Amino acid sequence: MRSLSAATWMSAALLLAGSPVLAQTTPPAAAGVKADTKPKPVATVPVRPAAPASADPASTMTQADRQALQSDLAWTGQYNGTISGDASERMVNAVKDYKKQKGGSPTGLLNPQERAALADTARRKQESVGWKIVTDPVSGARLGLPTKLVPQQTSDASGSIWSAADGTVQVQLSRRKQANPTTSALADREKTDPPGRVINYAVVKPDFFVLSGLQGQKKFYIRGTFKGDEVRILTILYDQATESTVAPIVIAMSSAFTPFPVGVTAPPPRRSVDYGTGIVVSEDGAIVADREVTDGCLAITIPNFGHADRIAEDKQHGLALLRVYGARGLKPLALDGGGASGNVDLIGIADPQSQGGAAAVTSAKAQAVAGTGDIALAPPPAFGFSGAAARDASGKFAGIALLKQAIVAGPANASPGTQAILVAPDMVRRFLTGHGVTLDGNSSDAKAAAVRVICVRK
Repeated sequence: MRSLSAATWMSAALLLAGSPVLAQTTPPAAAGVKADTKPKPVATVPVRPAAPASADPASTMTQADRQALQSDLAWTGQYNGTISGDASERMVNAVKDYKKQKGGSPTGLLNPQERAALADTARRKQESVGWKIVTDPVSGARLGLPTKLVPQQTSDASGSIWSAADGTVQVQLSRRKQANPTTSALADREKTDPPGRVINYAVVKPDFFVLSGLQGQKKFYIRGTFKGDEVRILTILYDQATESTVAPIVIAMSSAFTPFPVGVTAPPPRRSVDYGTGIVVSEDGAIVADREVTDGCLAITIPNFGHADRIAEDKQHGLALLRVYGARGLKPLALDGGGASGNVDLIGIADPQSQGGAAAVTSAKAQAVAGTGDIALAPPPAFGFSGAAARDASGKFAGIALLKQAIVAGPANASPGTQAILVAPDMVRRFLTGHGVTLDGNSSDAKAAAVRVICVRK
C-alpha cells in the first residue's frame, strides 16, 4: 500500500517513545571490600534517550498518499476538510475516528490491512452513487458528480443543472459576467439570493468563498470564484433526509471542482439553429439521433415529415429517441450489425453551409479505432453528420457516429476543432428497445433511412 512505509515508521516511533529509558546506576560494593576502598570502575554502555514520537506522524507520508487518505476518509464520513494532501491534525483525528468506529485503538495510524479496507469502502461508496469527473458543456469547468443521484441534466448559456428525478438533490454550476468582482461581494450576494437563506458556515478568501446552511427545508453548499470578469459558482442543494448520503459527497465535490482548468477555454455557445442526422428505426416514426444536437430545443423538425418530439435520451452514450407522428413512407434501417473496427462508411447529411444550402444525403469514409473507452473515428466528418449511420465493409450497420466539441489548450482565438466517436450497435439497440421501440427495419439502405434533424433554440 502507498502508506505502508509511513505507517511502519510511525508505529516504530510510537513504540520507541513508549519504552522506558534505562537508568545508568553505580553497582553496590562487593562483599568483603572495605568501606574506604574505592571500587573498581565498571564498564558501561551509554544509553541514548528514545527519540520523541513525531507530533505529526502523517507528515512522513507523501502528499499524494495524504490526499488519497483524505479523500477516502471523506467518503466514509470521518473527514470534512479540504482534500489537499496537506498534513493536518484534522486528518489524524479523522483516522482516529475511523479506527474507533471499526473497534480498533484510536492511535491515528493505519496498518496496511486497515488502509486497504478503508480504500475499498470508499471505492464502493463512489460506485454506489456513480461518481465521475465531468466537464460542464457550457463553461468547460470540471466537477465531480454523483451521476446516479442526479441523472437529469439541462444546460443553457448561464450554466448547467444536474438533478434527481424527485428533486431531492440538485447540483448547479452557474456562470455570469460581472465587472470588478470580489469574493466578498460575491459571497454577500449569495447569502441573500434567494431570500431567506440561513448561513451556518462561511469562509471568504481572496480567491474563493464557501457558504453552507439552510434554504427552506433543504441544506445547501456553495463554492464560488472568479477569473477576470467571469464568475463561476457551484451550488449543491439537498433534502435534509438525504444528508447521510449527500454530506460526504459534498466534501468530494468541493475539492474536485476546477472552475477554470489550466489551458482550457470554454466551448462556444450553442447555435440557435443546429443541424444533425437522424436514422429512421421503425415504421411508426421512431428516429434515433444525437442527444446534444437535440438538447435545449424549442422545436425539432424533420424536413418532409414535420415536427418531432424527443421521447427519451441516453446520456451515457449520447443518444436521443425522437418520434414523428402520422408520417408515411418511412424506411427504417436494419440495426443487425455487430460493430466494426477499421474502415467504415458514414451516411449522413452535412449542414447547409457545408453543401451550399442543399440537403443531400452523402457519405464519408473514416477509420474506427477501438480503445479502452469510446471507439474513435478519424477523420471526423463534416458538421451535420452527428447521428449518421456507419456501415462496415459488408454493408451492415456498424454504429452511430457522434461529433463532439474538442476542448483544447491554446490561445483564445484558436479553433477548438471536433472529434468523432462511434456508438456500438448493441448500445443503440439496447437504448431503443428499452424505450419500447419495435425494430422492424429490414433494409440495409442507410441513405433511405437518413433524415435531417433541425433543432431551433432561443
